[in-house]
Amino acid sequence: MLLNNLRAVFVAVWFVASAAQANGELHLYNWGNYINPQILGRFTEESGIKVSLDVYGSNEEMLAKLQAGATGYDLVFPSVHMHDSMAALGLLEKTHINQSEGFKNIDTAFLRAKSDPKGEYCLPYAWGTVGIFYNKSQVSKPIESWADFFAEARSGKKVILLDDMRETLGLALIVNGKSVNSENPDDLKQATDWLLARKSLVSAFSYDSQTLVMSGDVAAAHFFVGALMYAKSDPDNLFYVIPKEGATLYQEDMCMLKSAPNKENAKRFMEFFLRPEIAAMNVVQQMNGTPNREAVKLLPPELRDNPQINPPPEVMARLQIFEDLGRALRQYDRAWTRFRSAD
Repeated sequence: MLLNNLRAVFVAVWFVASAAQANGELHLYNWGNYINPQILGRFTEESGIKVSLDVYGSNEEMLAKLQAGATGYDLVFPSVHMHDSMAALGLLEKTHINQSEGFKNIDTAFLRAKSDPKGEYCLPYAWGTVGIFYNKSQVSKPIESWADFFAEARSGKKVILLDDMRETLGLALIVNGKSVNSENPDDLKQATDWLLARKSLVSAFSYDSQTLVMSGDVAAAHFFVGALMYAKSDPDNLFYVIPKEGATLYQEDMCMLKSAPNKENAKRFMEFFLRPEIAAMNVVQQMNGTPNREAVKLLPPELRDNPQINPPPEVMARLQIFEDLGRALRQYDRAWTRFRSAD
């Protein structure tokens, strides 16, 4: 009897493995930890398609790797402005995902890419804000603004800014009442000078600040709303806030590469992610926003009604999203080099 059971288990395992091999593979290139691993497992379980995941830390890193000749990826997850940049470079495949049945669940307000206003290429995937993640036990009072953030630094507390050209220049532009997409050299000079005046207060520039805030080694960090993933482990001490001056709003889209070796599997995954319960699974784990209206309805109240995840209209009005700047990006490169190379 035991032998028969073992044979049955072996046959079942062989069948699943064979199905995965028969149905092929899918290769994702996404932001680090920006997708719930359970979603990948469920997709493989349902489809037999083996999924691999590589991660990147910035849009620029992802694009540079692709332009350097990296091949084999099927789906990438660029921010909207990078979606437009990649479209201009001819890197994206038209998927007609907007003709899929589940696309009716997508709020059309998230069709923000100028190169893809109908959603013919990419699927709006996730969105959120970039604000301040801080440890309440390490600050003199609750942080509500960038002024509070740097006040803590002046008092001797350690703070971290993102090592990200658009985000960090963006916060300086916002504080100074300018657009994060300004092409005015005077605006960029004002933002850069503002940052330079505060550079000595910054302990580090990094994407990997969350564990330092959690441990109390750093009081506050410039970080993404996904910090709420970590705050839920210690809600009495850890908090994420959208600064009063405003913040950037990010949106990632799911895009198929023109060079994708597994286009059918990639389209199948895009359609899988259109399902409200799947999009909701990602929100519950990532604690950011979703463009899927039906998925929002499935969220527990503590997420659906959280003003940091789904900000009220008056806060949304203070958020700005990056656009593809084309040649004007060179001005930002020069400003960032000036700032980062200064003593």
